[in-house]
Formats: sequence, C-alpha cells, structure tokens
Amino acid sequence: MESQVDEELSKLVHKSIRMCDEGQKPEASKNHNNNTSRGGGERGKDKPGKFVLKTPKGTRDYGPVEMAVRRQVFDVIHSVFHMHGAVEIETPVFELKDVLTGKYGEDSKLIYDLEDQGGEKLSLRYDLTVPFARYVAMNKITNIKRYHVARVYRRDNPAMTRGRYREFYQCDFDIAGQFDAMIPDAECVQLVHQVLSRLDLGDFTIKINHRKILDGLFGVCGVPLEKFRPICSAVDKLDKSPWEEVRKEMVDEKGLDEEVADLIGEYVKLSGKEELIEKLKNDERLKNSKDAQAGLSDMTLLYQYCQSLGCESKVVFDMGLARGLDYYTGVIYEAVLTAGQNQGKDGPVGSVAGGGRYDGLVGMFDPKKKTVPCVGLSFGIERLFTIHEQKQRALSEKLRATQTEVFVAAACKGMVHERLKIISLLHEAGIKTESSYKNNPKILNQLQYAEDNQIPLVVLIGESEVEAGVVKVREVTTRDETTVKREDLVTTVKQKLGTK
Repeated sequence: MESQVDEELSKLVHKSIRMCDEGQKPEASKNHNNNTSRGGGERGKDKPGKFVLKTPKGTRDYGPVEMAVRRQVFDVIHSVFHMHGAVEIETPVFELKDVLTGKYGEDSKLIYDLEDQGGEKLSLRYDLTVPFARYVAMNKITNIKRYHVARVYRRDNPAMTRGRYREFYQCDFDIAGQFDAMIPDAECVQLVHQVLSRLDLGDFTIKINHRKILDGLFGVCGVPLEKFRPICSAVDKLDKSPWEEVRKEMVDEKGLDEEVADLIGEYVKLSGKEELIEKLKNDERLKNSKDAQAGLSDMTLLYQYCQSLGCESKVVFDMGLARGLDYYTGVIYEAVLTAGQNQGKDGPVGSVAGGGRYDGLVGMFDPKKKTVPCVGLSFGIERLFTIHEQKQRALSEKLRATQTEVFVAAACKGMVHERLKIISLLHEAGIKTESSYKNNPKILNQLQYAEDNQIPLVVLIGESEVEAGVVKVREVTTRDETTVKREDLVTTVKQKLGTK
C-alpha cells in the first residue's frame, strides 16, 4: 500500500521540510552528507556537535500498535474502494513544479519546493488529485475509476493532536469520464457514507454545495468576477471561524464592499435539505442567475440519487461550504463527525473527507485542451486515525500489533526441531504462526507471551506428544486443551480459527 520512497528521496523530503521550517533554502545536493541533517536531528545551539534527535516538525513515527489501528482503517477504506470496482494507480511523490503551480489558489504557498536536481524544478505533491489529472492527460485516458493511497506534503502549521500534519496520507477515489449528470457524484457521496458507517466513529454529516451556486450568488450580490475565487476561499473558512471574522477578511483583506459582504452573509449561513434547494430556486435574486439555477437543478438530482442509494439521511445542503481549491467546478462535499469523537486535544479535528467535481483540471495538461470530466473524494486518514485512537482509549481496548494466529510452545527441553517442523507445517497451510527464538524457553514464559499478544491458539508439544504423534491445541482465552493427531492439526486449527 505505502509508496516505496528510496533512501535518498526520504532524506531530501525530510531535509526540505526541516529547512523550510527554519525559513532557509534547502542545501544543494553536494551538502547532503552534512551532519546537521543526519537522522532528522539538528545541531544544538549552545552545545556544538550535539544533536536533538527528533522527527521533523509536522511529522511523527508510528509504533506497532498504532500501525495496527491504521491498518484497520486502511482495510475498511480499501474494501469499499474495491466494492465499487475501482482500480489502483501510483504516481511519483514529487512532480514538476509547473504541474502543481496555479492549481490550489491561496494554498499554493503551502507547496514544498525541492532543490534543483539536474535541470528540473520539482515540488512535493500537495494532494493526489492534480497528479491524477496529469496522469489522465499524459496517458490520454477517457474514462477510469481509480483509487490512490499515498503520502502528500504541505507546509502547513501542524496541529498534531487534531490530525493535521505536514506529511500525511490521503486516500483518494475518483471517477473520470463523460457520464450522465450526478450519477458518479452520487456514488462518491455513497462511498463516503459507507466508509464512515463501517468505521463506526460516531454520527456524521455529509455537507454538499455546488460551485455554480456560489458563483451565481457572488454574481447577483455584486462581487467582481476577479474576486470570485478569493471570496470563495474566505467563505471556505466558515467551518473554523465565525462569520464576523470571515466578513472582516472579505472587506479588509479582499477589498469587498461591506454591503456586498453582508448580502453574501445572508445566504452562506443557510443549511437544510431539499426544501432549501426549492426555496433558493425561487429566490428573487438567484432565480435570475443561470449558474445558480443550473447548480440547484444538479443538487435536486443529486438528492434523488442519494435517496435511491440509501444515504440521503446524512446529507445536508450547506451554503457555507466552499472548498477553497481553485479547480472545483461543480458539486462539492465534505464529511464531518457530529458526535464527541470530532474533538481533539486542541479542538475540533475538522473534516474527515472531502471532494467534488473538477471538470477542467485534465484540460490544463492536454496540449489541445481536451477536457475529461472528473469527480472524486479524499479521506484524511490521519484525522480518521486520531479519532479512532480516541475511541480505542475511551473503550480501554487493547489492540493487537501482530496478526499471529498460533504460537508453538514446548513443555520441555530439546524440542526446537519439533517446534520448527510444526511452524513449517502451519505456514504451508497459510496459518500465521510463530514461536520462541530460544532453544529451551520456559513454558510459563511462552504461554504468557501468547496471552500478552492476544494470540488465539497455542500448539503444545512435549516428549510424550512427539512419541505418540500428537499435539495439544490450547485456546488462550479459555485455556481449554484438545489433543489431536499431528496429521489433523491443520484442520483442527482452521476450525478453531473459523477459517477454511
């Protein structure tokens, strides 16, 4: 699943993060062996030659138990992607800088640029959407349903306890191709609903809106065309900031007239369901906007399809949803948890999934400007993981870091070869098995290891069992033991594990 980034790239990535964090330009490649970058540490200011051994700001390590939690979340997301018939692709962790430039609006300042490595100006990917559009254009693809799970990089202000990092995974699902209106869009909403339902992290809401509705609103309210995207970026902050602060940004920073800002405020505070869509269709201002009416018609159709897919109960039409990225052209959506699990140590975790339609992005990379309509979504795996961790702690559940199903133990000395033979037999049958690395381990230590690591079964052998050609199969939780012939061991273990 994870991208295989070679050692030199890994050094370059983390060095770039650290140097940018300090406001410096990354050093040229000839200085890569300088000790100041070794091991991700930095030279102490008051003790020359000493290093502060740490991960770069906005990154973290994951231990075995944490990785087990992440694997659970990844497995759920992958299973839903496969259920929808998506295929997997992979793209480089860095792109030509020109590929990423001009696609993210105000967020472009968060892109990590890399030092020139032989005549190409490169940047670490900011998301997986723009590389996907480049991939579609470069390979002249007309339709594809793909998923991509990989790391992305953003020079953001990290908030680790809220799941905001500078290096993090995204899990993307996108549908590219010319299809009938709102059918692919509804599938994306359904997919978000399925993933969050299966993860069982608490109640959630899927907010939806439409860029054409917002553009139509800005137009009838008197926003100059060149300010559409900057004002949209300001509206996008309503989920984190009160209207008063957003209004101040519109007026003081974006140069919008106060009356126009107040008029926008009347609309972006609205949320509801189908009844709000019908109300806005008949709104005195919006009914004269072609863009707004087209967007509202799409929303009506989207709701109808969501009803047929059984996911409309979680969908809310929110006029304050804007999605700040410039490439969105149609439906946009964002999922948030509405229960207490959405709270991190430093406040709300924020959205856990988001996306929308971006019909013009592929055309930006095609020499003939040939467009391929696209719609997609992205799960913020770090935020989902943060919430999943909180849930596990609240339930006081002990998680298994390994997937071992059987531990082979010996009740006496001199059994190492017999243990290895049983391990080989079970491995051949596809059963996850391990044993002690000691020649003559103590029986209590072996059984304790199995209990501590929540291994379901222990296969016990001793001299009498070897002579009789049998083994004992012990269920760890109940401590019940069954004696079986060695030739029946595989069948017995699979029955107890509930596998075939």
